[in-house]
Amino acid sequence: MPSRILIVRLSALGDIVHAVPVLAALRRHDPSVEVDWLVEEAYAPILGLVDGLHQQVVVRASERAGPPAEGAGGPRFLHGPSGYVRAVAFLRRQRYDVALDLQGLIKSAVWARASGARRVVGFAREHLREPPAAWLYHERVTPPHPAHVIHKNLALAAHLGAAVAPVSLPLGSVPSPALATAMKGLLDGARYAVLNPGAGWPNKRWPAERFAAMARELHRRHGLLSLVTWGPAERALADEIVASSDGAARLSPQTSVGELAAVMRGAALVVAGDTGPLHIAAAVGAPVVGLYGPTWPERNGPWDPADEVISRADRCQCHHKRQCLTGAPCIETIGLDEVLDAAERRLRRT
Repeated sequence: MPSRILIVRLSALGDIVHAVPVLAALRRHDPSVEVDWLVEEAYAPILGLVDGLHQQVVVRASERAGPPAEGAGGPRFLHGPSGYVRAVAFLRRQRYDVALDLQGLIKSAVWARASGARRVVGFAREHLREPPAAWLYHERVTPPHPAHVIHKNLALAAHLGAAVAPVSLPLGSVPSPALATAMKGLLDGARYAVLNPGAGWPNKRWPAERFAAMARELHRRHGLLSLVTWGPAERALADEIVASSDGAARLSPQTSVGELAAVMRGAALVVAGDTGPLHIAAAVGAPVVGLYGPTWPERNGPWDPADEVISRADRCQCHHKRQCLTGAPCIETIGLDEVLDAAERRLRRT
């Protein structure tokens, strides 16, 4: 096993969560190995929850931003040519034995190659989002197909000799007295569900009025209050659901990534589309009902067999596109009763 390894997975939140088992497998195989992670600033906080990381190397950092509030520690390099030059110089000084490109883009392959690692390892051309990236690898690995993206990523760890089973996802949470106080005020110790209505892609969003109806039914049937979580530019959406819930839903406090993990860990149920918060919930062991439209749950859905998934990917005409091509997102064909039935099944298994 190489002694110094660089993982390159620059973004995004859910994709980084799905790459964490690679770190766990490498460390399980050789606890002395030092693993660094190259990540963009916007997504660095999630790595602060990960056990076993030597350091994160943050690129595309904002001049205004300070060090990440949550993080494994490590240098930050500003966005722009001078920052990139300094980042490359730092990476080369680390003398990595191997760089693993888990992203499969030209930009991630360029970073992996620029790190100066003696071996640059990535996926075979036909398994890359941007196939020309393969030209920058010294070694190319063919992952199992079809496979969940976690198992695809683990193929690179296996290439280095690590055992990939069992899958381990060492994701913690950050204790927050302020969050604990806010949650007590909102819920007063009551069991709660988490509803996460937002998503970066509009065609991954289940309608707000159905989330509100979901909150009402979870309260009526199970006495569960619903906590509506939200991210940047999603506050109005969350407010709409709370206002339409007849008192069955509460607006979540604004949370950091670490606080969101703590909120998810305490939930009796999480209902969400294919988003970073869903994958955080799955990583910390929360019971999940995942709603899928333009993406395949077989590839990036929750991996606990007890979790529930409702998918329209088999009829979608815009797979892995951010906008619906028909004007009628297929996720909107998922009915309330269908989700309630899935929630009933998942709650029985808890």
